[in-house]
Formats: sequence, C-alpha cells, structure tokens
Amino acid sequence: MTPELIDELKTLIIETLNLEDVAVADIETDAPLFNDGLGLDSIDALELGVALHKRYGLTLSPEAEETRQHFASVRHLADYVAASRSR
Repeated sequence: MTPELIDELKTLIIETLNLEDVAVADIETDAPLFNDGLGLDSIDALELGVALHKRYGLTLSPEAEETRQHFASVRHLADYVAASRSR
C-alpha cells in the first residue's frame, strides 16, 4: 500500500459521498470510517462499495464480516485494494 493509494481512496470517499467540507488531509488514515471516526453510515457504505467496484473491480458482500474489517479505516481499505490488485 502506498501513500498515493491512501490519498486516492480518501479522494474517492470525498467525491462519492459528496463530503464538500472535508479535505483529503482531514481524513485520518487509521481513524474509523463509521461512528466516532468519519461518521459514515450504512448507506454511505453501499455507495462506497459501488464506487470501489467501478474503480477497482472489487465486489464486497454486505453480509460478510470481512467486509466490515475492510471498511474499518482507510488503511484497511487500502490494504484490501492493494492485495486485490496483486492477485
């Protein structure tokens, strides 16, 4: 995982969810994406999942526990994207 991928994912989150008052630097790489962190909800997760599918060809199951782990933070998401790219 590279810093470029982290920033790319932060930008994807901002653009996909129309977070107009949020900059890439405002999103902490290791902070939770849901609840106390960025404050995303289940609808945001669905929209982000669609964006990840379009951009990277990833398919995430909303019911799978591993999906929750991938969405834990930007770093977890970047690790998953990087691992999926290398397959």
